[in-house]
Amino acid sequence: MDLDALKARMRARVDELSDVLVDVAHQIHEHPELGYEEHFAHGLLTSVLEREGVEVAGGAYDLPTAFEARAGTEGPTVAICCEYDALPGIGHACGHNVIAAAGLGAGLALAAASGDAGGQVRILGTPAEEGGAGKVLLAERGAFEGVDAAMMVHPAGADLATMDAIAASLMEATYHGRAAHAAASPHLGRNALDAAVLGYVNVAALRQHIQSTERVHGVFTRGGDKANIVPDLATMDWMVRSPRAASLAPLRERVVACLQAGAAAAGCRFEHRVVSRDYADMIDNPVLVDLYAANSAALGRPLARTAPADVRVVGSTDMGNVSYLVPSIHPMIKVAPAGTSIHCQAFAEHARSPAGDRAVVDGAKAMAMTVADLWARPGALGEVQAAFDPRR
Repeated sequence: MDLDALKARMRARVDELSDVLVDVAHQIHEHPELGYEEHFAHGLLTSVLEREGVEVAGGAYDLPTAFEARAGTEGPTVAICCEYDALPGIGHACGHNVIAAAGLGAGLALAAASGDAGGQVRILGTPAEEGGAGKVLLAERGAFEGVDAAMMVHPAGADLATMDAIAASLMEATYHGRAAHAAASPHLGRNALDAAVLGYVNVAALRQHIQSTERVHGVFTRGGDKANIVPDLATMDWMVRSPRAASLAPLRERVVACLQAGAAAAGCRFEHRVVSRDYADMIDNPVLVDLYAANSAALGRPLARTAPADVRVVGSTDMGNVSYLVPSIHPMIKVAPAGTSIHCQAFAEHARSPAGDRAVVDGAKAMAMTVADLWARPGALGEVQAAFDPRR
């Protein structure tokens, strides 16, 4: 099939679906669900796929809120990833409602053309990106086997070719002390909260002596029950981030040593556990980025290759783990004014704004057109595979 005609067909199909896609984005936004609890979003997305004639498996790969839909019987296979989990307290402040709807639109447009174009699409519903490592579990269970390339788009304050997605580890730290009456017999107690505070301060000192590209941040989740009882239990959640997966474990060891030292100083017992699979850094395939950038520009959305400081996005995503397995991209699409931080209430509001609605439609088109390049442009897939980063 002629490439230009195929891309025009993709755009037309997304336009036909635009009202449906925007409605999906709005409904998911109005029903925020935490990771592995996304039953409303799962039901909504799978029902639209079924209604449009695409066979879909709900609860895919033994994850109740994951799904997989496939179309096409031969040719290159491209996975489109849909995220739809929200954040506690601030809902879709990462704009996953936009990601889900844009992925749905791209998947439906590709499914409609797959037979004529000689390609295959795999539409993956990937739960729990916000700390649950859903894509890592899906990958371990075979969701990306036989996939030639994978992609998704993520909302931001600008149209960017890439995001600074660095490796991350999530830990829970627990301090065990001994309860006592804080006035009558404090000498009998061992203060777990003091141990946690000392550990926190140690990590704060460590921050002066790590790479400027590394990040460590934590919160207290339990610190005692009443002021006149010496706390016998304190807990904290920590995230440790480093530019590369290979440098993550050594940094995590330094953080654990800081936390352990707090326990030793306060005479408490310390334990920690990694609460999720580690997130790898994102390896954006340069050829695939170029293809997506050209298609985005054709839609009136030229991408910045180097993000200015006020729109630079630094974070972590389990799409990074996928990028170690297959050629992948994770471009950013503008839904908010420059300088608007993701993971804040203002960004959640922009994710359901007219700009967010436009991002749903344009993101679906840009991804579908990029897959069209892989299906119908001679040599494109070979170039993508040749550029697959050996860091994998």
